[in-house]
Amino acid sequence: MGNLIKVLTRDIDNNTSNFFLDFENAQPTGPERKVWDQVNEILVEAMEILGELQSYSGAGESIRQAIQQPSDERVQERAWDAVVPLVGKLKKFYEFSLKLEGALHGLLGALTSTRCSPTQHLEQEQALARQFAEILHFTLRFDELKMTNPAIQNDFSYYRRTLSRMRINNVSAEEQNEVNNELANRMSLFYANATPMLKTLSDCTTKFVSENTDLPVENTTDCLSTMASVCKVMLETPEYRTRFASEDTVQFCLRVMVGVIILYDFVHPAGAFVKSSKIDMKGCIKVLKDQPPNSVEILLNALRYTTKHLNDETTSKQIKNMLQTN
Repeated sequence: MGNLIKVLTRDIDNNTSNFFLDFENAQPTGPERKVWDQVNEILVEAMEILGELQSYSGAGESIRQAIQQPSDERVQERAWDAVVPLVGKLKKFYEFSLKLEGALHGLLGALTSTRCSPTQHLEQEQALARQFAEILHFTLRFDELKMTNPAIQNDFSYYRRTLSRMRINNVSAEEQNEVNNELANRMSLFYANATPMLKTLSDCTTKFVSENTDLPVENTTDCLSTMASVCKVMLETPEYRTRFASEDTVQFCLRVMVGVIILYDFVHPAGAFVKSSKIDMKGCIKVLKDQPPNSVEILLNALRYTTKHLNDETTSKQIKNMLQTN
């Protein structure tokens, strides 16, 4: 992500500490290696998933013809043959979300252990912090692509309707398909969500906290708030921002910042928007609004519509006004 960036942040003891957070070049130390290797396999596949999603064009024309000519068997077969491999891709994306959940669980376990503070974790385990950031970046990018591609929902809806019709007509379809009805139901719930990968991460983080009852919830929320602060400082400070090698780096930091805010809002009992929050929400929103509008509207919408506590009475009117749509 460019040169090493010196970031001022604050640890849980309110002691100011300076450290470099290198999202680009950090390499795993000995203690990090086991978790890093496991997560790295997932991140390699993540890039492939994004590539496939970006090139997903859908079977819209074949489906339209099939709907317009319901009695033409050849047209119906062509539509089915076009949709089945695409649904195979959607199955791959869904199954990858389960792998991503496992990777996040491993990273949270490493970055929130009680042996040191969240700031010390991020400083001493920079390779894992980088992987955490890359998972968040992937998650928001995946959801951005999914939200702007209606073919995904249309293809899957057609597939389910056709599968149901085949079953009614006693046509054996599941034997020739890798997505049976039970899996289709789970996939349907996944894709029905506007931001399915983000929901996966939010559910995973909440589950991590609830399962690890011996771990103070603050260990997780402080890790998230520290990460948000790091990204905010990098984005709002010209001295640091001028070191970014490309505009892609800015988008990377923006996505990571928004991702950790949303996770924090789900995990912290009071959420991210309350006055006592350890995340400077006004500052983070200002950073977003200082960017070109077309580059951050999806991220602002993520804060508006996928957070848990924005509309609580404890959220200040100023924050609500800052996030109002124009």
